[in-house]
Amino acid sequence: MKYIPALSFEWLTTLYDPVMLLMRESTFKRSLVEQANIKNGYRVLDLGCGTATLTILIKKAYPGAEVTGLDGDTKILGIARAKVANAGLDVSLDPGMSFELPYPDRSFDRVVSSLVFHHLTREDKARTFKEIFRVLSPGGELHVADFGKPHNALMYLISLIFRHLEEAGDNINGLLPEMFQNAGFDRVEETDRYMTPFGTLSLYRARKAL
Repeated sequence: MKYIPALSFEWLTTLYDPVMLLMRESTFKRSLVEQANIKNGYRVLDLGCGTATLTILIKKAYPGAEVTGLDGDTKILGIARAKVANAGLDVSLDPGMSFELPYPDRSFDRVVSSLVFHHLTREDKARTFKEIFRVLSPGGELHVADFGKPHNALMYLISLIFRHLEEAGDNINGLLPEMFQNAGFDRVEETDRYMTPFGTLSLYRARKAL
């Protein structure tokens, strides 16, 4: 198991939120939340919640949903808990790894994840997708924002640098949809793309069949 913290190094964790401003975070995360089409009473997991920006967005957009955030970085979870408390929201934040989820089968109606999978080795990506499939209820959906295959010449040039950082190669080679399918998901699709200073950021949707 290879664990890569936010921004690759633990000492950079406190800079995570400012760096995310460069990633058009407010734009793509709001699109991801809308895409998830969450209903009152849905149980939602923000996988790799980081500082809980997305977790908070989900709860504010869908106050009738039961929202849980999970992250393997205890330091970043401390930041997340402070943000959730400041927002006055009823959100659960749990420590745990994406490839060993501490939840029973069929625990969630939606799993949402932002900029997590490029931190994982190919083996841990595959384990994570199987775990997500396990904890989703039949008919449940996975919604992802992460680096994807470059969609124009500029993004391709940027990708020549960033494909060698962290574990982004699988993302940049366009392998995530196939990996979702291999874990059992159907109706897998790339729903949107964004240009960022670090390359193409893609939104994905995948469903666990009824």
